[in-house]
Amino acid sequence: MTGHKTLDTLFAETSLEGKRVLVRADLNVPIGPDGKVSDATRLERLLPTLRDLAAKGAKVAILSHFDRPKGERRPEMSLKPVADALAELAGIPVAFADDCIGEAAASAMNALANGGLLVLENTRFHKGEEKNDKGFAEALAANGDIYVNDAFSTAHRAHSSTEAIAHLLPAYAGRAMEQELDALSKALGEPERPVVAIVGGAKISTKLDLLGNLVAKVDALVIGGGMANTFLAAKGVKVGKSLCEHDLADTAREIMAKAEKAGCKIILPDDAVVAAEFKAHATSRTVAINDVPDDQMILDVGTSTLATLAGHFETAKTVVWNGPLGAFEVEPFNVGTDTAARHVGMLTKMGSMVSVAGGGDTVAALNGAGAADDFSYVSTAGGAFLEWLEGKTLPGVAALEQP
Repeated sequence: MTGHKTLDTLFAETSLEGKRVLVRADLNVPIGPDGKVSDATRLERLLPTLRDLAAKGAKVAILSHFDRPKGERRPEMSLKPVADALAELAGIPVAFADDCIGEAAASAMNALANGGLLVLENTRFHKGEEKNDKGFAEALAANGDIYVNDAFSTAHRAHSSTEAIAHLLPAYAGRAMEQELDALSKALGEPERPVVAIVGGAKISTKLDLLGNLVAKVDALVIGGGMANTFLAAKGVKVGKSLCEHDLADTAREIMAKAEKAGCKIILPDDAVVAAEFKAHATSRTVAINDVPDDQMILDVGTSTLATLAGHFETAKTVVWNGPLGAFEVEPFNVGTDTAARHVGMLTKMGSMVSVAGGGDTVAALNGAGAADDFSYVSTAGGAFLEWLEGKTLPGVAALEQP
């Protein structure tokens, strides 16, 4: 990875024995009705950074937000249950301080043994956090000698614990952050070509910046899900009762014109799985894209479209995936997404391509297909992943860049 100081840079520069290291993590994980963490993926990805720092004798304090308390102390949004889950995963005790600044944080940090771990309370209990307030950042930085950001998923926000603090202490990228930036650089920064991007989901209105950026950077853009219907309708194809943003037809035509100018091939479905209603196991059939009945809706891509995609996958060196090809949550309309995902996963495992995926539904869709582990990298970052694909500067990443 270029342009950012990493933990390896830090270890080469200084001894960490007894040094106070503030690690910005994303502990905003789902908590079940039993009060226990129901998905520990983000905690698991944090462990390599924590273990490496602890092994060097650092006193490690973890900063994170949790939910949206809007600057007020709300007990149900405490990080205490997450600290307990982290201790269980790490297999070592994890201390907890009931504030992230002031006396509570300072005394917990001072009590920490070298190599010890500490979770500080929710940064968003303070109004200064989301305002990127320098005074609040200074209060956070008072308990650290070094700052490590290992939360790419929050890097699109300029908050005190992600941006302002990085200018107050020597700042480094953690292991998960480094891995994410490496993967994204391989996907769109300096990718091996041809690059195929898959963009799916319900609406193009939420992905205009993304589509506009991708057509200038990739060789082929596959458009699936409800978004594809808007493009089809813009080309004069009748889409029946399908989800479609007819008012964005001009926008879709502009994107297609921009793609043509950039030499990017846009791939739309040439057949579709249709049904009269959107429900599990609804009676469905596959029709050519020009034969969608007026009283039916498109809910997945058909076998002809999948064959077209397979041809593009076989020659691609890089695949970037954001969003499902159909209504994957409901059988049998998961078939298109599952089939394409498994094909990309297989080619990745064979070593013939780099595949990077991310954004909300995408992770769920790839997990459902059993293909997530076969991709080169699956980002759990949601908004930050999308903004990066859109070509936007992420404040939390920019703050780590070497001068």
